[in-house]
Amino acid sequence: METEAGGRPGTMQAWEVATPGPIDSRPLRLVQRPIPEPGSSQVRIRIAACGVCRTDLHLAEGDLAPRRPGVIPGHEVVGRVEALGAGSDRFAIGDRVGAAWLAASCGHCRFCRAQRENLCTAPRFTGWDVDGGFAEYMVANEDFLYLLPGRFSDEAAAPLLCAGIIGYRSLRRADLPLGGRLGIYGFGASAHLTAQVALAEGATVHVLTRSAAAQALALELGAASVGGAFDEPPEALDAAILFAPVGTLVPVALSALDRGGTLAVAGIYLSDIPALNYERHLFEERNLRSVTANTRADGVEFLALAARIGLHPTTTVYPFDAVDQALSDLAHDRVNGAAVIAPHRGTP
Repeated sequence: METEAGGRPGTMQAWEVATPGPIDSRPLRLVQRPIPEPGSSQVRIRIAACGVCRTDLHLAEGDLAPRRPGVIPGHEVVGRVEALGAGSDRFAIGDRVGAAWLAASCGHCRFCRAQRENLCTAPRFTGWDVDGGFAEYMVANEDFLYLLPGRFSDEAAAPLLCAGIIGYRSLRRADLPLGGRLGIYGFGASAHLTAQVALAEGATVHVLTRSAAAQALALELGAASVGGAFDEPPEALDAAILFAPVGTLVPVALSALDRGGTLAVAGIYLSDIPALNYERHLFEERNLRSVTANTRADGVEFLALAARIGLHPTTTVYPFDAVDQALSDLAHDRVNGAAVIAPHRGTP
């Protein structure tokens, strides 16, 4: 068996975290790995596309410590089922599936029993605990995969699997009332999808971000206003979501909330939050909430909603040998929308 990228028989190419550090120091390296064999209740996926998430950047740079040496990042994976492990019967060979951030939950802790598996006490995550999608192949637990709506291409479907799902959960955590006013701080992969969901549900959306290109995209998608990340929106907000991993924006966003408003912090990583003033930032029942991973139910609900409303992901596709460039572009705000790599597509 030979990979399309020209690897040795029985091997594949993959990007692993070598030594975490600044992305421009190239902390990832391209290596040869054996093509993985699926275990019990697993499938092997031939990867067609994988989104590049800011969490991958935090892992590469060491903001998130790798859970094991040489882990392969990537957790917005689209591909076809190529092989079935023992006892695997949920999918058929050739089915197009998606793998997301949550790779496994224990199923028996108090949170799993309460349908809150995003808070599982012993979870495993794709591209952090187990090898992910910056590779030509991967294996995954069949119970944590999604059948993908046919209306989305491989490249368009990839960012739905984390940016989309986490953005959807963040929107629900923000408790935006029907027809309410939503502020979005930072406007990358997740935010530009979340904004479309909020607009489809009748919200007024105000986008606060430093990138001129992102501001232009926000207006194109239907935002009522755009401004700099630290600017004040033109009206008080019923809810806000912080997508930028910048803790100094927390008091800024809280100050922009109307009475009873909620700020949801969407990222897995956030720089330190400066001191909050109770009267200015939290009084009058303003709320501050974090968002932790997602449940499979979130994924099923969001993917159905995305297909129903005709969500339109904006993507920049990189060849497989340019993963480090994609991460560098993400770090330096050179990506508008979502970056996606295509392992079996070849260089355009």
